[in-house]
Amino acid sequence: MFHTVRSRQHPEAGFTIIEALVALALVTASLAAIGTLIATSARGASVLARHVELVETVRAVESALPKRDQLVGNFSGELAGHSWRIDVLPFAVSGIDPELPSPWVPQTVVVTVRSRTGAALQVATVRLHRRSRE
Repeated sequence: MFHTVRSRQHPEAGFTIIEALVALALVTASLAAIGTLIATSARGASVLARHVELVETVRAVESALPKRDQLVGNFSGELAGHSWRIDVLPFAVSGIDPELPSPWVPQTVVVTVRSRTGAALQVATVRLHRRSRE
C-alpha cells in the first residue's frame, strides 16, 4: 500500500514576480535618493573647502600687511595659488569732519583674493594711519 503524497503549494508560499519587482523598485528609489544626498553633500563640502581656503588666504595677507606708515597705495601678489590685491583708500563716511585735530587718519583697506577657478573674496577693513606732521 502506497499512498500517493501530493504536494500542495499554498498561494502564500513565496513571492510573486510582481512583489519582487515592487521590492526592487523601492530599493532602487531609496538608493537613488541616498546617492543624490551624498552627491549634494560632497558638492557642498567642496564649496565650503574652497571658501575656507579663500578666508585663510585673506587672513594670511592681512597678517603680513606692512607697518602703518608704509601702508600707502596698492599691493598685489600671489599666495598659496591665490592672487591677492590690497587697495588702500581714504576712509569716507558722511558726518565725520576729516579736518578734526587728531593724530590719526582712518584708511579703508580692501583685500581681494581670487582663486584660479575665479571665486573671489573681498574684505574691507579700517586701519589708522598717523597723520603727517606739517
